Amino acid sequence: MSKRIFTMGATLAAAALALSACGGGGFEEPAATDGATGGATGGATGTDGGESPAANTNQISVLIGSSGDAETKAVQDAVAAWSGESGVPAEVIVASDLPQQASQGFAAGTPADVLYVSTDAFSGWAQNGSLLAYGDELANKDDFYEGLRDAFTFEDQFYCAPKDFSTLALVINNKLWTDAGLTDDDIPTTWDELAEVAKTLTTDGRVGLVFGPEIQRVGVFMAQAGGGLVTDGAATANTEENIEALNYVKEQMNAGTFAFSSDIGAGWGGEAFGKEMAAMTIEGNWITGAMQNDFPNVDFRVVELPEGEEKGTLQYTNCWGIAADGDNIEGAKSLVEYLTTKEQQLAFSAAFGPMPSIESAREDWISANPELEAFVVGADYAQNLPSMPGAADVIAEFNSQLTQLKSNDPKAMLDSIQPLLEPVVAG
Repeated sequence: MSKRIFTMGATLAAAALALSACGGGGFEEPAATDGATGGATGGATGTDGGESPAANTNQISVLIGSSGDAETKAVQDAVAAWSGESGVPAEVIVASDLPQQASQGFAAGTPADVLYVSTDAFSGWAQNGSLLAYGDELANKDDFYEGLRDAFTFEDQFYCAPKDFSTLALVINNKLWTDAGLTDDDIPTTWDELAEVAKTLTTDGRVGLVFGPEIQRVGVFMAQAGGGLVTDGAATANTEENIEALNYVKEQMNAGTFAFSSDIGAGWGGEAFGKEMAAMTIEGNWITGAMQNDFPNVDFRVVELPEGEEKGTLQYTNCWGIAADGDNIEGAKSLVEYLTTKEQQLAFSAAFGPMPSIESAREDWISANPELEAFVVGADYAQNLPSMPGAADVIAEFNSQLTQLKSNDPKAMLDSIQPLLEPVVAG
């Protein structure tokens, strides 16, 4: 694999769980800033995206959760470029705790105009009227991957533009693979093949496949079995497909060839993989930044996850939310259209690694990142985890049970989750 690898914006800090891939505008300065801020003003008129905001020149605040200096600078530069073209002043604020700071702004009626919104925060803010439903007004609305549009649709309204995304894929240590006598022909494409290569790669002090102890990773097997927690708008936790998936994982764990990162003393799958406590892991493309920064000498490749009954993976994303009570709605829409153009999304990718959320950028991104193609191919069949109000609590309960999957009964676990999930989905 090429050593030219990237970081996934606004996700690395949450890699152990999901992403959970964060003030101007009414926030008090000490609480709102724990990182770089950038302001920009300009005199030119016109913009590359959306309606001209010239009629309203109120300053726009952009609240982000940043993965580091590269992401911060990239967003600052893009916002400054738009500001220079539009004539609207704009400021980028890096949050120390984005959900808390955004909620404080919404409650006070003085929110940031534009902000990163995660899928788990989205539905609550959409439901209580904090976010503007502007997605269907975007000129490029049909260019976003359908699954990403679905992630930010609430009560049949497409609310906000997905800013980037990641799927999960299988990450393989090339040296350990070769040392075990495996070749390209052994890349697993089925569950049986995955179990076999994991067994081959397992040695004293090393497990074949390690991943995080949560639905945010184990859920790929449920998807591959043809299951998932929610199907066609109904709660489907305790289906035969999901039971089959968890039984498969449990069987491999008890064989000693699969393991949760927490069971072998690692904080997340990427750490276990980087320290070569694992020969393979299941992660998103944020792992590339972690490998570059912390384990630069580990050579690896990324391939699609194997199939069960079908192909399946999970995806994670954030959107550019616009506050319903913002001071410059048209300017905010114009800025978001600028930030989600093909050119700008590819520039973000080059700067700090996220995958563009629009299909028109797909081939250009693959050309620039051929070694990471499996991540973007996964978009064709990726599932979103449920994110309606209350879903986070159900997922937290499920995760608490999953930590004991080796000894727990999968059917009993899923039977206990089903009645918790049903009112959340129905509500």
